[in-house]
Amino acid sequence: MADNEVDAWMASYDNPMKDVVERVRRIVLDADPRMGECIKWQAPTLTYRGNLASFFPRSRQHATLMFHKGALIPGEHPHLTGDGKEARTMTFASVDEAEERREELASIVAAWIALQDGD
Repeated sequence: MADNEVDAWMASYDNPMKDVVERVRRIVLDADPRMGECIKWQAPTLTYRGNLASFFPRSRQHATLMFHKGALIPGEHPHLTGDGKEARTMTFASVDEAEERREELASIVAAWIALQDGD
């Protein structure tokens, strides 16, 4: 499984936001057992039948998660920001902020899975 490559990447990740990235990663993976992850574009990428989101590993003031097709994810997700054709981002300044957004992240995961499954 791809988890080992992400675990190895995280073990060598030297960034003040490492704990925040790890918490967001866990929240998304725990939201649904079908979620997976891999290293793509030299960063952890969360997947289910395609790429849901990738971390920006160089962010040092906050953890940033880029949702590749965030504009297409149905539902209200107030912390998804951006106005591009497809991508949206969500930033997290702390582990506490990641926890505060647990339900929103879970709803994004559920909406993404439903979209990918054609539900």
